[in-house]
Amino acid sequence: MLKGIPEILSPEILETLASMGHGDEIVIADGNFPAAATARRLLRCDGHSVPPLLDAVLSLFPLDRYVEKPAALMSVVPGDDTRPEIWETYREIVSRHEADFADFEFVERFAFYERARAAFAIVATSERALYANIILKKGVL
Repeated sequence: MLKGIPEILSPEILETLASMGHGDEIVIADGNFPAAATARRLLRCDGHSVPPLLDAVLSLFPLDRYVEKPAALMSVVPGDDTRPEIWETYREIVSRHEADFADFEFVERFAFYERARAAFAIVATSERALYANIILKKGVL
């Protein structure tokens, strides 16, 4: 046990966050995301939803301040009337950790999958909300 480390972060997630360099990206994926088929490095966080994991990651992980939008969400597919309420929760979490946070980048579904394939790692969760996937770009301390 360590002091100050959120218990939701497994040793594998901690090792991954520490191994990432400036500009590397990590995906925190919802339960519907094809994480196993997409990931170069797959980390499981089964039984957990994205908001507490996002909050825990951002307590340790600096976002890249040299890009306009260091956090990205999957855009709602045209014609889908889903209104992802979870995005407001994400906005509150990111803003709490990053005072200069302006807004998310919104990425088309298939472009999001391509970007996820290039990500350093994907963390698969059991999140049930639709369009709850988020990409974080690592910055410097």
